[in-house]
Amino acid sequence: MTVPTGRATARPAADATASTGPAGEPAIQADSLVKTYGDVTALAGLSFTVSTGTVFGLLGPNGAGKSTTIKILTTLSRPTSGTASVAGVDVLRRPGDVRRAIGVVTQGSGTDPQATGRENLLLAGKIHGMRGQAVKARADELLERFGLTAAAKRVVRTYSGGMQRKLDVAMGLVHSPKVLFLDEPTTGLDPQARAEMWAEIARLAQHEQLTVMLTTHYLEEADHLADQLLIVDRGEAVAQGTPEQLKSELRRDAVVIELAPDADLAIANAAVDELAGTREVTVEGRTIRTRVDHGASAVPAVLAALERESVAVAAVTVARPALDDVYLRHTGRSFAAAEEVAVR
Repeated sequence: MTVPTGRATARPAADATASTGPAGEPAIQADSLVKTYGDVTALAGLSFTVSTGTVFGLLGPNGAGKSTTIKILTTLSRPTSGTASVAGVDVLRRPGDVRRAIGVVTQGSGTDPQATGRENLLLAGKIHGMRGQAVKARADELLERFGLTAAAKRVVRTYSGGMQRKLDVAMGLVHSPKVLFLDEPTTGLDPQARAEMWAEIARLAQHEQLTVMLTTHYLEEADHLADQLLIVDRGEAVAQGTPEQLKSELRRDAVVIELAPDADLAIANAAVDELAGTREVTVEGRTIRTRVDHGASAVPAVLAALERESVAVAAVTVARPALDDVYLRHTGRSFAAAEEVAVR
């Protein structure tokens, strides 16, 4: 597989017939999904629609409700309330039909480490009712597609992390599903293996009209892969659109000021907030963020304002809008801060 050097090649917009599943239904439809565990609300009325042949990303920190959503859509959990359909099939009324229409790759590997790569694929195919030459040909096809042919007769426990993850995805595809669910597919992979996985995911949707629903907490991954993106936080949708649409809504540069350890945060915040041209000023730890029309020209004024107040600055950077800025705008905290809270 080739390693992409940038964002996956844009796909032409799907036509009206290609954007829906059976009987005009979307590939995935979720309406007001709620899931509670006692006093804990994992999902708080999540709604979204996924078109056929697209990569739809669920982006959020750990604990945002991404895996809970996947469990409901793959019939592994029932919502407390709300409805959902996959490939035009109601997940509550016809769970068996849903399972036959989907492939699922969970965060943990589903392979047998004592079996070979080819044996794992043959078993996965047989579980889905495939037999004889058909399952053998499909296994060989997938081994070649994911660059695993040379390792087909090796036991999986000897595979690298990237090879194991490729085999996981291949097993999810063995029965040619209509919708593929990938729950954090590149967690723990090195950059090379992650880039290779990105290339294959993009190819699957682009050339095979396979619908891919991807959950991730990697901002770069969501930006690189997703045709449509739903950002979730604490079980709620906070923003939805293409990555470029979400970033373009901000329209301004971000100026990030790292303050010295002895700097007075309140004075620094007031100095930046009162400066003409600064907007959406936020303070997080010893970092102040603000949005300005022209970042490069605004930096001298920001530094001068802080110097007048005797506020020491450790560093200042300027950046174009990114998904982290989108998350910050809609939730009031950075993505990194949300991740830190989630793992405590």
